[in-house]
Amino acid sequence: MAQATMAAIPGLKDTYLQLKTRMDKAVEDFRKEMTATRTGRASVHMLDSVNVDYYGSQMPLNQIAQVHAPEAQLITVQPFDPSSLGSIEKAIRSADLGLNPMNDGKLIRVPVPPLTEERRREMVKHLHKVLEEHRTAVRNIRRDGNEAIKKALKDKKITEDEEKRALDEIQRLTDDEIKKMEDMGRAKEKEVLELK
Repeated sequence: MAQATMAAIPGLKDTYLQLKTRMDKAVEDFRKEMTATRTGRASVHMLDSVNVDYYGSQMPLNQIAQVHAPEAQLITVQPFDPSSLGSIEKAIRSADLGLNPMNDGKLIRVPVPPLTEERRREMVKHLHKVLEEHRTAVRNIRRDGNEAIKKALKDKKITEDEEKRALDEIQRLTDDEIKKMEDMGRAKEKEVLELK
């Protein structure tokens, strides 16, 4: 019901769709940051940020190799082209992830060392920083939406009642999106601090 009000007003339908899309994109970007954040457990997403120099161009690792996490403390990387083993190993080493890959000629094994207590605290600080950046992004989107609604009122495309309902709806949408990110952040923080 709440979503239908703004989307049902012809003068605001495009604004609503644009805001919703931008906020969803911010939340999705936050979700990707969370999956790439290292915990004590191996995850194939830990290597999502790794780009490999492959025949002169930078390619995402997952496009030139299969990445698996067969054990809780190990990631394996199986390149589609065995000649790229060296450049993949070099890319993982230089990605500043604190990982030390080992190349056996066919496969790269990447042991994931358990996190120290100090490193866990640093990770939590990083999570809080990323969460605040994404909260700010969602609030900026809300500000843009509020300005668009006030402009629509000024241009007489909507009534004052519609403006009030639309502003309330944008606030609810903003609160919902921020709550989603905070819930994801809390879950990830718990995962990082959990000793295995």
